[in-house]
Amino acid sequence: MENLISLVNKLQRACTALGDHGEESALPTLWDALPAIAVVGGQSSGKSSVLESIVGKDFLPRGAGIVTRRPLVLQLHRIDEGREYAEFMHLPRKRFTDFAAVRKEISDETDRETGRSKQISSVPIHLSIYSPNVVNLTLIDLPGLTKVAVEGQQESIVQDIENMVRSFIEKPNCIILAISPANQDLATSDAIKISREVDPKGERTFGVLTKIDLMDKGTDAVDILEGRSYKLRFPWIGVVNRSQADINKSVDMIAARRREREYFANSPEYKHLTTRMGSEHLGKMLSKHLETVIKSRIPGLQSLINKTIAELEAELSRLGKPIASDAGGKLYMIMEICRTFDQIFKEHLDGVRPGGDKIYSVFDNQLPAALKRLQFDKHLSMDNVRKLITEADGYQPHLIAPEQGYRRLIESSLVTIRGPAEAAVDGVHAILKDLVHKALGETMELKQYPTLRVEVGNAATESLDRMRDESKKATLQLVEMECGYLTVEYFRKLPQDIEKGGNPTHSIFDRYNDSYLRRIGINVLSYVNMVCASLRNSIPKSVVYCQVREAKRSLLDHFFTDLGKKEAKQLAKLLDEDPAIMQRRANLGKRLELYRSAQQEIDAVAWSK
Repeated sequence: MENLISLVNKLQRACTALGDHGEESALPTLWDALPAIAVVGGQSSGKSSVLESIVGKDFLPRGAGIVTRRPLVLQLHRIDEGREYAEFMHLPRKRFTDFAAVRKEISDETDRETGRSKQISSVPIHLSIYSPNVVNLTLIDLPGLTKVAVEGQQESIVQDIENMVRSFIEKPNCIILAISPANQDLATSDAIKISREVDPKGERTFGVLTKIDLMDKGTDAVDILEGRSYKLRFPWIGVVNRSQADINKSVDMIAARRREREYFANSPEYKHLTTRMGSEHLGKMLSKHLETVIKSRIPGLQSLINKTIAELEAELSRLGKPIASDAGGKLYMIMEICRTFDQIFKEHLDGVRPGGDKIYSVFDNQLPAALKRLQFDKHLSMDNVRKLITEADGYQPHLIAPEQGYRRLIESSLVTIRGPAEAAVDGVHAILKDLVHKALGETMELKQYPTLRVEVGNAATESLDRMRDESKKATLQLVEMECGYLTVEYFRKLPQDIEKGGNPTHSIFDRYNDSYLRRIGINVLSYVNMVCASLRNSIPKSVVYCQVREAKRSLLDHFFTDLGKKEAKQLAKLLDEDPAIMQRRANLGKRLELYRSAQQEIDAVAWSK
């Protein structure tokens, strides 16, 4: 069972080394999930003396005002034999055998973090003590609760300390060791007051009563120790610490413990409680309880660690790989990111991702609707047909059929198809640009590098603009072809006047009567509709060939060509990752390292059981 406490000790040290000490953070915290015993008490409650009695050594700073200004994670390790010594986590290669030097180092390390301003910090100090006179136990000594700020401290220090203490003890995995002096009214105890706030039923609070030997004559603490004054789930424990005179005379802890045992054994009021009184009993009882709690928490810890590892790995994957250091690595990384973007863009066009279907909508809905809105029948009204036929004849009226008039009527009708043709090209261009924008947003790697994202987006847009211009040229050529060369066979099949009973010797001016002109208009409209039907099929082919196909084939070709000419500094500028993301990745990497280490440690303990 002893290796359970050692396990938590290792994890706590690893947490602090990697910046996880229970503060509010955007990163997951393992510290809060670890069972711990937090020592809480007001100033002058005897908190330091209790800790020194459990350890059996003088090692804590003493003085007026707020002495403990950082949490002290005190890890006790029982050894079978040998000289007692202490180690600090921030001084891993140094052993302290002089505990006066330990006291000085605690003060110095506190000042390194907080300065000499007497302010407080939530970053813990880790102290390990190895001795044959201790039990395996870990305690967190928190700053003493106070009601008044001393000189050199901000007025907020009182609330700051209370907030820090509360942040530790409100965690459900925290066991509270509430230190209260017996020579003061328990109702005014700072430790009991704040413990009650976070643990109203007293289910994880241990009450420790100090200074029993200093109570007024005729009074005792039996009602408190037997749980009648304030009931907790666990029995109250009374301790008798060294007096200030004993401390001044350097009375050692062995003698102090002996006097403590004698006091309870010889006091009529407490004689019946002797077996569960004293600092030795307190240390053993806390060690046993901590082992029990840790054992019960191991399955939950394993589950939490496995879940958090998966979450950290997923976020690191989303953030992407760190930037390569050499130019070749940078170029390769940029090319791979661009290929990922290009593949996502193609998936939109091919229907794997949504959006490509809008292109077909241009051909199936937009283009036919635009052609229909041209209203050729209005263009081929009786007056307009008469006007164009007459103008085309000039001074010499046509002899048989008004060929020039036909050509003018057809060309003037077909030229209006340019508008719908250009609109189809522009419509597909807009959709392709929108798909580029979507692909940029869906390429997770590009979110790391804002400059590269802008450059890739600009390069893709420029390519689409070039393809649009080529497509527009090719599509308008289709219209020009229809205008430039008419399908003669269509007109040869039209019935001639004489076949319809007409008289070829009839006056030429009769050729301009309404019936004749109406038939010309009908013939021209029929031809124009035939051409529209043909272009409705050929324009999409041209657009797809010049824009969609080219976009799939060579969207970033120009960008790749330019990329190969860039120097290392220019490539580095493209990979200007947001410093916040770089820091986030580094922090996540450290936190993942912590959780993987914890996973191995806990699995090893679980298997050994």
